[in-house]
Amino acid sequence: MPTTRPVLRAPPTRATPPAAGSPATTTPAVSAAPSAEPVVTSPNDLSAAPATDAAAALLAGLVARGVQHIVVSPGSRSQALALVAAELERAGLVRLHVRIDERVAGFTALGIGRETGMPAVVVCTSGTAVANLLPAALEAHHAGVPLLLLTGDRPPELRGVGANQTTRQPGLFRSATRFEADLAVPEAVDHAGDHAQSVALDQVAAESIGASLGEGARAAGPVHLNVPFREPLAGAVPSWLLERAASRVSDTAAAEAVVPDDGDLSGALYQGGGGIGIADVAPETEAAHAVAAGPRTIVVAGADAGPAAEQFAHEGGFPLVAEIVSGARFGRHVVHGYRALLSDPDLGGRVERVVVFGRPTLSREVTRLLMRDDVEIVAVRGPGEPVNLNGATTAVDAVRATGTADRAWLGEWMRASRDAAVDLSPPAPDAEGLASAVPAERLGAINAEVGVMRAPVDRPALVDALWRATWPHDRLVFGSSRIVRVADELLGGKKVTVHSNRGLAGIDGTIATATGVALASQIDERPGVTRLLLGDLAFLHDMGALLLPPGEQEPRLQVVVGNDGGGTIFDGLEVASVAGDDAMTRVQYTPQTARLEQLALAFGWEYHRCTTRVALDQVLTAPSGGRQLIEVPLPR
Repeated sequence: MPTTRPVLRAPPTRATPPAAGSPATTTPAVSAAPSAEPVVTSPNDLSAAPATDAAAALLAGLVARGVQHIVVSPGSRSQALALVAAELERAGLVRLHVRIDERVAGFTALGIGRETGMPAVVVCTSGTAVANLLPAALEAHHAGVPLLLLTGDRPPELRGVGANQTTRQPGLFRSATRFEADLAVPEAVDHAGDHAQSVALDQVAAESIGASLGEGARAAGPVHLNVPFREPLAGAVPSWLLERAASRVSDTAAAEAVVPDDGDLSGALYQGGGGIGIADVAPETEAAHAVAAGPRTIVVAGADAGPAAEQFAHEGGFPLVAEIVSGARFGRHVVHGYRALLSDPDLGGRVERVVVFGRPTLSREVTRLLMRDDVEIVAVRGPGEPVNLNGATTAVDAVRATGTADRAWLGEWMRASRDAAVDLSPPAPDAEGLASAVPAERLGAINAEVGVMRAPVDRPALVDALWRATWPHDRLVFGSSRIVRVADELLGGKKVTVHSNRGLAGIDGTIATATGVALASQIDERPGVTRLLLGDLAFLHDMGALLLPPGEQEPRLQVVVGNDGGGTIFDGLEVASVAGDDAMTRVQYTPQTARLEQLALAFGWEYHRCTTRVALDQVLTAPSGGRQLIEVPLPR
């Protein structure tokens, strides 16, 4: 008799907001436009400023709805937001992180959002500072990571007239954002916190949180609020800030919030929605798609698939092809050496149906499979863009397996997987030889052991060392370098939390992302170490993220750099067979001779250079109380 197994869904985000009641984003937001009421001012209260009161209303609304992290890049036009953030930190209501580079700030917030499932706020000033947030915004869009961008700006009348540090910031992120708004210039000083300006900004905060988390059947992603200010750019923090931020907004309170009429925007422009487009917006939640027994089926888990992929494969009795960045490479059905097996006509060539979780990006074999028009592809919606490489993929909210598993099909894959598994562990000592009374036998065993200890680290040994050192309470982050493909090809199954920026698979912001992951995962003295594995070019591309301001929390973070002196990932791509040696080296390999030890010293990191597996294992597993830069030289 057919059996029905539990429904499996790919969660769009990794957490839900701790507070209830953010309004859905299916209706347009409303401007924080000045009310028809007279501005409340007092000749005896010269320290109050509309900019600060507006910043307080906006940030208090965000914090009251669950925001716990604010990342600030300093600047003049955004000073009201920054000073309010500092006051919230002083009261213990948020964790504040200051980064002088806006690109670093954006990716630090991205890492926090990846780990917590809640958006972190980024605050920056006007001009090119805003443009530096675009890489993080694009990655958040494509990977489905919540992110809130608050950009200070000049008032609208200064745009396009040659004013200093002024450009057209509204719409800069339009193709990537779930919601964006060009807010009205604050005009009112709000002594009691109940002015229409503050009420409107609180509603904008509610809209922004909901949109960033993917409410309204959208994937999670970035939100952009452009916040123009006139002078004075800052004043005293209002007395109601902390109480407002410490509150939790109920559904009723949010629904009853009074919002000014859309017609009174006072020059401010609102651009609601945008970003993922109608093709990427799911319909109303649908019933789980039944995956019936019969067609020869495998499960493919791409980036951010999560444990749901493994559970579905287990419940349905399907082979599991799980990328190393999927968070699903564990369990009894994991397929080792899947690339070769997918190319085998007797296995990959006989696949009739694929159920996809997450977004596969690491192997051409999987890409070719998902592009086949003779294979039924079912893709479970999750964070980020939907998968539809063959133009006929069925997108579903959830799947459930029905019927009796095809044990013969599963057995074929598991036997091939067992044969393809690679044991990367160093050879065990010859205990019998070491204990032998025969000098030659004992000497041979000693020499063999010394040889193991002195063996240089290669790429397989490097990825194996990181994998073995990482446990469920740790975090492992992979950069988009050659080394992640080595890990994907060789490593076995293990249930650990893995992060990687595979939305656009760029090398931007890798260290900053890992720092954000570490900061978020280690709050409240939680145990664990965050380890980042990346190549030397990805490291150098983001070395500004090594800077940490004095007095800020120092995360337990090990940055492991596989240093092969350039971009060796291109050696395995088509360009290597086309380009001449000189051109290949000059514009693709791009050799570098940076002294990583000096960089570590300059930025205050502990430095280690490991050339043997024994030394690497010792550094990775020794108690770590701060930031470590671990360089592992590798051959090209």
